[in-house]
Amino acid sequence: MTAPKIALGAWAWGNDGTFGTNFTEDELRPIFEAGQKSGLNLWDTAYVYGMGTSESVLGKFLRTVPRESYLVSTKFTPQCANPEADNAVIDMYEGSVERLGTKFIDFYWIHNPVGAPEWTRKLIPLAKTGNIGKIGLSNHNLAELKEASEILAAEGLKVSAVQNHYSLLNRSSEHSGILEWCRNNGAVFFSYMVLEQGALSGKYDTKHPFPEDSARGQVYNPVLPQLEKLNDAMKEIADSHNAGIAQLPVAWAIAKGTLPILGVTKVRHVEDAVKAANIVLTDDEVRRLEELADRAGINTVRVWEKEMK
Repeated sequence: MTAPKIALGAWAWGNDGTFGTNFTEDELRPIFEAGQKSGLNLWDTAYVYGMGTSESVLGKFLRTVPRESYLVSTKFTPQCANPEADNAVIDMYEGSVERLGTKFIDFYWIHNPVGAPEWTRKLIPLAKTGNIGKIGLSNHNLAELKEASEILAAEGLKVSAVQNHYSLLNRSSEHSGILEWCRNNGAVFFSYMVLEQGALSGKYDTKHPFPEDSARGQVYNPVLPQLEKLNDAMKEIADSHNAGIAQLPVAWAIAKGTLPILGVTKVRHVEDAVKAANIVLTDDEVRRLEELADRAGINTVRVWEKEMK
């Protein structure tokens, strides 16, 4: 199955406090149904999103549709590895497939490079079972990608996907050469936090801040004046496409050759994603958006990340 232009992310479905809201299954089910109906049927999750909560909720929905109607992406997170397991990668995978209700995982990721390259080597037996479609590495820099690639190549395997924070406010994966490496090596680049957890959606400004009790609020509320100016400037380009501000950074990420992951907690988020997938930006518009973002001068590298150099 060919992947759609956009993946739908279930991080918030884990109710781990990152988004300051608890979502129920009844609230999330229409979102899943809207995604499937629209053809945005690639679902991204991880065990660490609520320690299995996101996977469990998504799994309940996936069980209601044919296996051939969706793609699923989940992750091995080194910090959550079971120290008593013979192979912690396989151990976490087995828990994930039980919660998701499918043994075959289309994209299986090493979530970050903590302990690399040990985890790359431990992923090899799982990859050889045929139970994962593509091997992905997330939050790895270029040197770490090349190291993992060499390890896998020696076993007849390859890095088929890379997933990093990439947005108008964080283009370090581009400047470091990671996007070019992906193009040259046939790897799909998944861009996460394209909307900076809503900061680039036009929804939040100095009069409408993020929830103070959320991780997002702690990061973005202090820079709302700069974000407000950036979103106001982006509105002009969005209006020319009869689009909303939130659709523009997504269309930009697609124009850059990446596959954005959009966190979805409302049906309208899916509807926005469908519209964004159909926007075609000109080269001049892409450059203009990047100039506006650079001018804002905001550092959005989060505590779990590093600058990709």
